[in-house]
Amino acid sequence: MSSDGSWPDRWNHIRKMLERGGPLAHPEFEASTKNLDGLQMLRILVVGAGGLGCELLKDLALMGFRNIDVIDMDTIDLSNLNRQFLFREKDIGKPKADVAAEFINTRIPACKVTPHFKKIQDYDESFYQSFHIVVCGLDSILARRWINGMLVSLLTYEDGKLDQTSIIPLVDGGTEGFKGNARVILPGLTACVECTLDLYPPQVNFPLCTIAHTPRLPEHCIEYIKVLLWPQEKPFGEDVSIDGDNPDHLKWIFKKSQERAQKYKITGVTYRLTQGVIKRIIPAVASTNAVIAAACATEVFKLATNCCHTLNNYVNFNDTEGIYTYTFEAERNEKCPCCSQIPQVLSFKEDAKLQDVIDYLQENASYQYKSPSITTYINDKQKTLYMTGIPSIEEGTKGNLKKSLCELGLLPGQQLIIADSTTPNSVVFKLNLGSEMD
Repeated sequence: MSSDGSWPDRWNHIRKMLERGGPLAHPEFEASTKNLDGLQMLRILVVGAGGLGCELLKDLALMGFRNIDVIDMDTIDLSNLNRQFLFREKDIGKPKADVAAEFINTRIPACKVTPHFKKIQDYDESFYQSFHIVVCGLDSILARRWINGMLVSLLTYEDGKLDQTSIIPLVDGGTEGFKGNARVILPGLTACVECTLDLYPPQVNFPLCTIAHTPRLPEHCIEYIKVLLWPQEKPFGEDVSIDGDNPDHLKWIFKKSQERAQKYKITGVTYRLTQGVIKRIIPAVASTNAVIAAACATEVFKLATNCCHTLNNYVNFNDTEGIYTYTFEAERNEKCPCCSQIPQVLSFKEDAKLQDVIDYLQENASYQYKSPSITTYINDKQKTLYMTGIPSIEEGTKGNLKKSLCELGLLPGQQLIIADSTTPNSVVFKLNLGSEMD
């Protein structure tokens, strides 16, 4: 065995695909003994070290990738151990990224996994630009949209033509119980996450009258605390929103939910259920994670080596009743607010309020913004119309929400600069005002 933990036939299973051609090979593929060395030099980023992330790290390491980074902001919980197999009971409370990296590095010495116990938003363009391929194993649509926006922002254009050397492919996987999907995104060329927002299932919401007056399920009790009691009692301050990753927030909601459940003689309120309702977590199944991670890892391998055509560009998997898969090509939205080069236009009546703009950006299927902030330029001076996230500025601009666009001094053709947590970069909109707009 060599010093890096390999043995003479260690990569024979990979060499068979890289050192000989075949009818399914990509036209640009050239069989060579040097292909394995090229593969092992590539730098891969795995986003998420949970159920999918653990499977991805294992698959990629066993496929010959040697330079892998993993980023995850979570720590290990007891409930993770039934499917996130890189973790043990002794690891509870430790960062997922650190433990997962240590496990792979110990088990496969030839592979170097670098952990990042961070939020994806903690890094800038230079960090993401250093990778050849990004693969996601996330349970958050918000995080997917942010990563997608970051990779799109790294694209460069020359005379309006995309420089394809600036493309960093994104392989994205997702699971929901016994269902899953995998997709390949070539930013600027194929449909991105924002192009296909309507593919993601709507969140389950309970009727307000039920959670307020006639709760019947433990979920109703938790939703009551989240939707009604939290804004009333403001347990952590005037402008503090619920953070599903904050243990103090979850403990407070859990305690109050138990009290309400006892009042209505409802059982089943647990800390884990509370976390699931607050974060909209859908129970994960280990076998589904394994299937989707394998599909994603295979696509990463094909992108890295050109040994075969990649998925074009979306596959669904369902083993609820038997096993069913279906592939299709998600079409690119030529008016996508993220990846298209077409200026975005917002059309409103002259008497529309700024609140109407906020509502539209949040409710329209093409945008689905969470908490948009709006700035503009009037007489070459930047003016903040409304901003969230900074309590003092939010309070100072809240009054603008009730004003009409004309009262705010906005004119037809005015540029509105929208910032939101769903994207790392602001989006510029052109305002279209008219008396007969819909």
